[in-house]
Amino acid sequence: MIRVEHLNKSFGSLQVLRDIDLTIDKGEVVSIVGASGAGKTTLLQLLGTLLRPNSGHIFYDDVDVSTLDEKALSRFRNRNVGFVFQFHNLLPEFTALENVCMPALIAGRTMDEASAEAMKLLDFLNVTARANHKPAQLSGGEQQRFAVARALINHPAVVLADEPSGNLDTRHAAELHDLFFQLREQYRQTFVIVTHNTTLAQKSDRQITLRDGQVEKQ
Repeated sequence: MIRVEHLNKSFGSLQVLRDIDLTIDKGEVVSIVGASGAGKTTLLQLLGTLLRPNSGHIFYDDVDVSTLDEKALSRFRNRNVGFVFQFHNLLPEFTALENVCMPALIAGRTMDEASAEAMKLLDFLNVTARANHKPAQLSGGEQQRFAVARALINHPAVVLADEPSGNLDTRHAAELHDLFFQLREQYRQTFVIVTHNTTLAQKSDRQITLRDGQVEKQ
């Protein structure tokens, strides 16, 4: 489903990724692991089209996203990629439900349509009772469940997560890890997760190990 060919990324004189080749199949839960500074987050941001490579190609099925202009890239990202971050990034002035709806509104759906879809996800995630609370009124685990719902609302083919449990205690981290696999079974989405959590990495279908900006093992 995702194919990366000869991917390189530098920031000024610092080369972060070198000649990356990898494939990720539909429905896989894949962890990207490696030491700090290995290039994991940069690779995830490239896969999510938040950064552009200096050279190389990223294919989603037959679409080479490296060649899309900014408008087409934004549209592609909104429709095909969901993001979950370590610090949930929920906007504090909006309710949890409104945060979840935002990607759907950007995609052109009405608030009624977006809310109906969001509530289905929140029911699956067991947080419907907290939908009208502001983020500051939620626990860390609840905040991440709403962040996951936001990532899923447009039914993306791929969910990219950057240290999603890094800000959670052990119990909530374990719950979030189990949730990813439940979601994969329910919605058949692909999950690509950057993590230092060895338990999550070992539960994944496959680990991609980065070392000094190169793929050491996949």
